[in-house]
Amino acid sequence: MTAVINFFTRTQGKKKLSLVDWVSYIFLFLGFLIIFLPVLWLLLNSIKSQFLLQKLDTNLLPMDYERIGRATVYGPEGKEIFMMKDLPSWVLYWSDLSEDERSQHDIDSFISQYGDKEFYALRSHFGLVPGQSKELIINKNLPEWLIKYPSMFPSAKKEYDPESVISVLNIEEVRLLSEYLGLKPYKPNGFTSQIFVTTVDSETSEVTEYSVSRISANKDTVNARLISNPQAGIVKLPKNEIILNKSLKPAWINYTNPLTKNVAGMDFDAVRCLNNSVFVTIVATLITLLINSMAAFALSKYRFNGQIIFFIIILATLMVPASVLIVGIFKMVSVTGLTGSLWGVIIPGAATPTGVFMLRQYMLTIPDELLEAARMDAASEWTIYWRIVLPLALPAVAVLGILSIIWRWNDLILPMIAVSTTKAAYTIQLCLLDFQGEYIAQEHYQLAMTVVSLIPTTLVFVFLQKYITTGIATTGIK
Repeated sequence: MTAVINFFTRTQGKKKLSLVDWVSYIFLFLGFLIIFLPVLWLLLNSIKSQFLLQKLDTNLLPMDYERIGRATVYGPEGKEIFMMKDLPSWVLYWSDLSEDERSQHDIDSFISQYGDKEFYALRSHFGLVPGQSKELIINKNLPEWLIKYPSMFPSAKKEYDPESVISVLNIEEVRLLSEYLGLKPYKPNGFTSQIFVTTVDSETSEVTEYSVSRISANKDTVNARLISNPQAGIVKLPKNEIILNKSLKPAWINYTNPLTKNVAGMDFDAVRCLNNSVFVTIVATLITLLINSMAAFALSKYRFNGQIIFFIIILATLMVPASVLIVGIFKMVSVTGLTGSLWGVIIPGAATPTGVFMLRQYMLTIPDELLEAARMDAASEWTIYWRIVLPLALPAVAVLGILSIIWRWNDLILPMIAVSTTKAAYTIQLCLLDFQGEYIAQEHYQLAMTVVSLIPTTLVFVFLQKYITTGIATTGIK
């Protein structure tokens, strides 16, 4: 701590800060903000619940709001919107619960306490309609095509008449199957958790309760529904007049659920993804260091025809965009039979022109007299490379190793080309894409696992940064 204080209180030698000191500290502070603020945003948002992220919450800390249930039920009378107060917190936070937490609640006995529209809304909210509908179809010996009907294309649905099949059932059974099949006048009911706000009349001190879908930071009003009469429509409330009840509630399940294979509705194994990334990173880095150092040794210490041409060709590949190589890499992986294997991720990037150039420039600084003396002592070329050149080039090798670790760990293109069809071989960067799909979006898990994926490269850079600066500073010296 003393070293940090001494660093931030340094001056040019005078007792008070000079103009140069002020400018230096201002640049240091601005650079710190530019680098650190995005990371801070990522860390704080990674412990926000899915509800807050979907509501585009702009609070810096994970401040959760008091919630209320808003239900929409469809029937012969049309659409009806109503509010459900005094629900247990686990009902409102249902989408944030893991499979183990959901199994601790007896849903059937809970919703049996409600009747009519509340029952229908909660039944849809807990996802009971598909299971109960399929069970009813089997028990009543109804046609099996009813089970597949919701997923059929519109052209295929025209060949069937589900209304005539379910017309023999009682009214509750007809309603259940109609919600499952999407038959009018019934539709899948809706239930969402909304923000509970109140306003106080300045003259009468009367408290009025509203439900709000989201609170936008760049608007002075919020769209709200009156809880006592939600059918009246949406009203606009001045943001400075609403009263919110907020509490600090970090969502640690964003980390624990993926790491314990407890993500609802997904087969996500974060440990397996991390192990694959660790294997790819370590093995690929070792191969990269070996191949690049041997190529650099040949280009720096041997004289042969075409040496300059080979070096120019290697450097020229730096100008080729990575996107241009995708098709070629895909064909190479397919022809060699490496599709679906982690070796298909490792081998295509085993040699890098950047690494060859960096090591060659450093090896040029090693005196040739050392190699000649070794040859006079009957040392083989492999011995010269392994016991003389490589140890002397360790600063540059360390830089390349650190950069290779960062490149390989964060790589997404090669895993998408080689192992996108084999889920067991997914790396952590490819696994993060599982949280974003057409019908599902779990940004809270995605942010949390992104933070986890940043930890290894951050630790590598923090503890080995001195080797990066030293190696880069001496690489170009001749």
